[in-house]
Amino acid sequence: MSTQGYEEELRSERSYVAGLYKRLDAERARVKGAYNASLRGNGETPMERDVEVRALAKEAKRLDVADDGLCFGRLDSVSGDHSYIGRIGLFDERNEYEPVLLDWRAPASRAFYVATAASPENMRRRRQFHTRGRRLTDFTDELFGRPDDAERGGRGDAALLAAVNAPRGEGMRDIVATIQAEQDEIIRLDHQGVLVIEGGPGTGKTVVALHRVAYLLYTQRERMERHGVLVVGPNPAFLNHIGRVLPSLGESDVVFMTPGDLVPWLRVTAEDAPEVARFKGSLQALDMLAAAIADRQRLPEHPLPIELSDAAVRIDAETAEWAVQEARASGLPHNEARSVFTEIVTYVLTERAIARIGRGWLTRADREAWEDLRKDLLAELAENDQFAAALDELWPILTPETLLASLYSSPERLRAAGADQALLRADGDAWTVSDVPLLDELVDLLGSNKTAGKSTEQAAERERKAEAEYAAGVMDIMKLDREEMDEDIMLSAENLLYDEDLADRFVEQDTRELAERAAADRDWTYRHIVVDEAQELSEMDWRVLMRRCPGRSFTVVGDLAQRRSAAGARAWDTMLEPYVPGRWLYRSLSVNYRTPAEIMTVAAALLAEFAPGVRPPESVRACGVRPWSRRVTEDELPAAIEEFVRDEAGREGTSVVIGPPGVPGTVPPSETKGLEFDAVLVVAPERILAEGPRGAAELYVALTRATQRLGVLHHGSLPQALTGLAETPAPAEASR
Repeated sequence: MSTQGYEEELRSERSYVAGLYKRLDAERARVKGAYNASLRGNGETPMERDVEVRALAKEAKRLDVADDGLCFGRLDSVSGDHSYIGRIGLFDERNEYEPVLLDWRAPASRAFYVATAASPENMRRRRQFHTRGRRLTDFTDELFGRPDDAERGGRGDAALLAAVNAPRGEGMRDIVATIQAEQDEIIRLDHQGVLVIEGGPGTGKTVVALHRVAYLLYTQRERMERHGVLVVGPNPAFLNHIGRVLPSLGESDVVFMTPGDLVPWLRVTAEDAPEVARFKGSLQALDMLAAAIADRQRLPEHPLPIELSDAAVRIDAETAEWAVQEARASGLPHNEARSVFTEIVTYVLTERAIARIGRGWLTRADREAWEDLRKDLLAELAENDQFAAALDELWPILTPETLLASLYSSPERLRAAGADQALLRADGDAWTVSDVPLLDELVDLLGSNKTAGKSTEQAAERERKAEAEYAAGVMDIMKLDREEMDEDIMLSAENLLYDEDLADRFVEQDTRELAERAAADRDWTYRHIVVDEAQELSEMDWRVLMRRCPGRSFTVVGDLAQRRSAAGARAWDTMLEPYVPGRWLYRSLSVNYRTPAEIMTVAAALLAEFAPGVRPPESVRACGVRPWSRRVTEDELPAAIEEFVRDEAGREGTSVVIGPPGVPGTVPPSETKGLEFDAVLVVAPERILAEGPRGAAELYVALTRATQRLGVLHHGSLPQALTGLAETPAPAEASR
C-alpha cells in the first residue's frame, strides 16, 4: 500500500472507530435512562423491578469496560465482506441483528485469532488496530495467501511484540487483542469436565484461563451466571494482580479466593512445616478426623447419676454403649446423630424411672397412666441440668474449630486419633492453610449445630422483622397524595424505598451481588472453577473444591516443575482421576511470551538440573539485555539492593527484589508466583536453593518473573546452574 493509500485508509478507519464510540455512548445513555426509570418504578412488582434494575446495572458495567480498546481490528474475507472485532458487540440501531462490531467471543470472530497464511480460514486479510485512548493511531495488515507468509505459516506479530515489550503496570492486562492460535484453541475448547492447562513460566496460562471463563460466560451465560465462577489463586497478591482481567472483559459474577479463604469465616496465610503440610494434605487426614470425632463419643468411666423429682437413675457404660452404636449406625453427622444418642439414653432412663416410681401401684394395663408418667419424665429430663451435662460429656456438640483446636493442643487426643505428635502446638487454633480443608471437611462430618445456632437464627429473625416494619413504614409514606409532595422529596422517598428494597424484599430476598453472596456461603456451589498454580493443591484441597462444584467443570492451570508444596501434585491424573475418571483433558502451552530469551537461557539451565525431563518454553523474543550477577558481602548487600531500587525508580515499569525469607527488603519467591515485573533482582540464590527440597523450584520461579532485566546478588559461590550470568561490578552499569 502506498503512503497516500495508507493515509486514506487510516482516515476511513478512524471515522469508523469514532462511529463505534458514538454508538457506545448512545447505548450507555439509553441504558442509564432505563436504569433511572426503573429505579423510580413503572408499576411493576418489587421483584420485577429488582430483576430489571440488576440487569440494567450489569449491562451498564459491560458498556463501561469498552472505552479502552473498543475495536481491535478488521477481518476481510475472500468474498469481499469485512467484519470489525472488538471487546464487546455493537449493533446497528436500525437493525439490531446487524453487527457493526463483533464480540471477540462470537464464533465469527475466531478467524481473527487463528487464521494463518497456511490456514487462512477463508480470509484474505487481518488488519490489527493500534489505539491510544479512543483514537486510532495506526494499523498493520497481514495478507493471507502470499508465498512468503505461507512458508512462515504464522500470523503477524507486530501487535503481539508491542504488547509483550510494553512496560508492566499495576495488575495483569487482558490479551484479548493479541490472543495467539494455540491460546484461542484452549479458550474456545468445548469440554464440560476438567481442562488442565500446563505451561512453563510466561506461557500465558493464567490469562488464557481467565479468557476461557469470559468465553464460557458468553456462550453459556444462562447456565453459568446464576451460580457464578470461582477463581482460586496462590496468594492475595496474585489475586490482586489478576483481578482486573475479567472486569475488563465485562464479567463480574466471579469470586476470587486463595486456598486459605475457602472456609468463609477464615482468612489464613500461615504455612506448616513441609512434613506436617504433607500429612494434613493427604487423605490420611480423613482417618485422623474420623478417629478424633469418635474419641469424643465417650462411655462413662463411672455411672452418671441423674436426680429426678421422684426417682434417681444413672447412665451406665452399657446404656451409653448401646446409644453410641445406634447413633453411629444412623449414618448421620456427629451433631445430628446426637438426637439418636439422646433418644436411646432417654428411653432407658424413663423406663428405669417408671419401673421404680410405679412399683406397687401402677399396672401394665393402666396404659394412660403409663403414658402420662412417661410424658412427665420426658419433660423433666429435658430441663434437668445433670442430664444436659451428661449428654455434653458423652456426646458433645462440636464445631470444626473446637474439635481441631483441642486435637492439636492435646498429646493424648492426638494419640487417640492416631496422629503424629508433630501436629502438636501450644495454640490449637493458630490456623494454617493446611488446616482449612480439614475444617471444611469437619463441617460435613459434624453436621449442623442447631443448639448453638438457635440464638443466632432468632436474632436474624428479629432483624428481618424490624427491617420489614421499617420498609412498610416507607411504603405508607409513599401512599400520600403525590400532588401534595415536593418533587425532590418524592424522588428521594422513591429512591429510599428502592434502596431499602421494600418490605417483601427485606423478608424474602438477599440483595447482595452474586459474588458477595457466594463468597460468604460455605455451601454455595459454582458452575465453574478456575484453579491457578494447581500443582500446589493437596488431595484434601481438591476435596474442598469438588464439593464446591458438583458439575465438575474446572479449568486447572499449573506447572508441575514449579511445585513447592510437599503436599502438592506430582501427576495430574493422581489428583483428578478419582473425581472425574475419563472426563479430564490435558493441553499444554509451549511459547513463553513473558521471559526474554536471554533470561530464559539462565532459567533453563537450572530447570535441567532439578527437572531434567521437562522442556522449557521457547521465548518469543529477545530483549537485548544480558542478565548479570554480582558477589557482595553481607555488609554490602543493603547498599546493592538500594542501588537497584534507585536505578529502577527512574525507569518506566515495575520491579521487585526477591530473596529467601528473612532477608530485609526482599519478597519470598512464593509470594511472586504468577506475577511479572519489568526488572527483578534475586538476592542470595544459594540460600534459596538450600530452603528445603523445593528450593530449586523456588529459584526457578524467582528467575522467570522478569520481562526485561534480571540481576543476581550472591554471597558465596554462584550456584553452578547460574554460571551463565554475566559477572558485573555494579547492577546499575550492567542494566544500562
